[in-house]
Amino acid sequence: MRPVDIFQAIFAFLALVIPISSAQPLNDFCVAPTDTKSGVFENGEFCKDPKRVTPSDFFYSGLNIPGNTSNQFGVNVTAVTVEQLKGLNNNGLALTRIDFAPNGVNPIHHNPRGTEVMVVLKGILYVGFITSNPDHRLVAKILRPGDVYVFPLGLIHFQKNIGKTHAVTISAYSSESPGQITTANTIFGSVPPIQSDVLTKSFQIDEKLVAYLQTRDWTRP
Repeated sequence: MRPVDIFQAIFAFLALVIPISSAQPLNDFCVAPTDTKSGVFENGEFCKDPKRVTPSDFFYSGLNIPGNTSNQFGVNVTAVTVEQLKGLNNNGLALTRIDFAPNGVNPIHHNPRGTEVMVVLKGILYVGFITSNPDHRLVAKILRPGDVYVFPLGLIHFQKNIGKTHAVTISAYSSESPGQITTANTIFGSVPPIQSDVLTKSFQIDEKLVAYLQTRDWTRP
């Protein structure tokens, strides 16, 4: 995938996602300050003093660089949220690049603060989300380059590379800080751990399996 193809996809994505963003900025911009000394309040938002704003506050470089997928999931997520790009603050928009090794899985998770729109740049993916109770219906599809899929706000979802080559996607979110809650990491990797009897009854499994699962590394790259 040429760098120009990646950035063309990003621009097309921005045009698609901006209309669904729920943010309604009251200023030209509200760059997130790095410290309280450089910030001011404008219309109820704590923002970097506009006189100290620079082009760097609105710039990020690196989405053309492949991520390292040599981990237990075979996936790497390069995020461009308000943490990495301060100029996104108050604009209700963020991006991620996701790289998948063959058979790589972006593990089951949800974004509590943003709808996700994904476009496949390279590879073949099996993706899906699950509806809320009482139906908990799986809504899944196989995607190929150029395909777009929406993961609604707050619903559990996943992506898996089912092709024989590396896969690359770009996702946009209707929040500058969509959040990330990986299901297994939250349940079995909490600090301090959830009491085993809660987990054994919740999942109908024995204590030995709970103990084993709590020793695993569930951290998503």
